[in-house]
Amino acid sequence: MAGQIPDLHATVRTGTGKGAARQSRREGNVPGIVYGGGQDPLAIEIPFNVLLKRLKAGRFLSTLFNLKVEGQEDVRVICRNVQRDVVKDLPTHLDLMRLRRTSKVNLFIHVEFEGEEECVGLKRGGVLTVVRPEVELIVTAGDIPEKLVVNLEGKNVGDTITISQIDLPEGAKPTIDRDFVIANIQAPSSLQSQENAEGAEEADEEEVAAEE
Repeated sequence: MAGQIPDLHATVRTGTGKGAARQSRREGNVPGIVYGGGQDPLAIEIPFNVLLKRLKAGRFLSTLFNLKVEGQEDVRVICRNVQRDVVKDLPTHLDLMRLRRTSKVNLFIHVEFEGEEECVGLKRGGVLTVVRPEVELIVTAGDIPEKLVVNLEGKNVGDTITISQIDLPEGAKPTIDRDFVIANIQAPSSLQSQENAEGAEEADEEEVAAEE
């Protein structure tokens, strides 16, 4: 099931070239170009404040957007480049690439945990430590998962959940080529302190025994 793809609103930019781009910036917009997908390039512009807010939110270059341009059909795009002012570090131009439904794209997918009520480790006072709240996957543009689900049912203190234990959508794979950790269930601090104290006592006893 595809997740909710955020809309990105833009307008068609009249004219091309450096002069038209400068005029767009003077009017409070950031000029851009939409290319690919077997169609002609389309010159657009996006309000500066809107784009800056998106950039500050993070992962703009790895977010799939539903581009909405008046007079044009909605299309899925991903940003391939944002040019910035070398002094002010503010956006001055962006390149958006159209994606077909069969296109492969890298996206960060949210990880959701369920089954806490049936989790043995949490019932014993364990603490769920999330190492990766999001996982970057290579997915098909037409089959983007809304989330990745981790079932904690039956998990105990000390258990670790890795990416291999999660059911991924067909055709999707992580960008990291190893079985990395998503989360683990750690013992409560009080139990850890007790175990550390017991371990220290055992070590002292073994040291005394060795001296005797």
